[in-house]
Amino acid sequence: MELLLSSVASTAAAQVQARLLRRPSCCRFGPGSAAGFVACRSYAARSKMALRAVPPIRTGFQPVYPIFQDANWKERNVPCYQRQKAPQIEAKSMEEVYDALAEHLLSVLKNTEHLDSKYIVGLAGPPGAGKSTVASEVVRRVNMLWSDKHSKHSRALLPNEEIAAMLPMDGFHLYRAQLDAMEDPKEAHARRGAPWTFSPSLFLKCLQTLRTEGSVYAPSFDHGVGDPVEKDIFVKPQHKIVIVEGNYLLLEEDIWRDIKDLFDEKWFIDIDIDVSMQRVLKRHIATGKEPDVAAWRISYNDRPNAELIMESKKNADLVIRSVNFSS
Repeated sequence: MELLLSSVASTAAAQVQARLLRRPSCCRFGPGSAAGFVACRSYAARSKMALRAVPPIRTGFQPVYPIFQDANWKERNVPCYQRQKAPQIEAKSMEEVYDALAEHLLSVLKNTEHLDSKYIVGLAGPPGAGKSTVASEVVRRVNMLWSDKHSKHSRALLPNEEIAAMLPMDGFHLYRAQLDAMEDPKEAHARRGAPWTFSPSLFLKCLQTLRTEGSVYAPSFDHGVGDPVEKDIFVKPQHKIVIVEGNYLLLEEDIWRDIKDLFDEKWFIDIDIDVSMQRVLKRHIATGKEPDVAAWRISYNDRPNAELIMESKKNADLVIRSVNFSS
């Protein structure tokens, strides 16, 4: 009986996840509508990377985890033990976490044989988890530490050049015009932020270009206008470390799986959903939504999306526990 109940529960959970991932039939594109508007283009030469053993994150509050990867981007191995769950960073403050992650990425760079290569990190988590903050703070620290340590000697890069950059997934939202072209525009706009309101195929193409060409132009997202801005972000050849942040980077369904497999490391910010939804609620109100409208949007769209995202935590190499709950 217990096995039967467990099987039924697993089936039900899978059905719910499939429903959230699938675009509703009422929101398909109308006849003749464009599948996407966002474009990305690349510069720089092709590059190759061969990694030695990636050093562990060296902190006093986090177990180490050795990661290995060959030159053909094959699977990682953990030689010391069979890891059942991803290691987790949890500290007294997020500042400690930022410092530890920055030091870790710098140690990765030291073990990179070819300085014309890219090390791409995927940072996922639910809305309100602080992905943008974590990515920007880690990138800032990496650039600062690199400049400090290499101000006197660096042949490959000038000391004042930034070597890390962040690339948000937000620029790959479907345009409002694309949502308007669906059979039920009202529903499409109400569910904006769900996986099917993004263009994962264009996102994948952009990341593949970054991997093979060494640089790429990518779209940003203008929250004031509510649409992407094409070619607004340029990841340069000098950026050896790129942190890509977004909600759905670790999903396993369809094109999202190919996106997930492109990352050298996969990070996930773990946070209590109630806390993250409170943050999102404040964000909605700050943008001018009435409190009751903001609360409705949380229950109808943001929370179901967050629950789906939390299911992808199991695919992370490293879990970052959000500790600044009051922020």
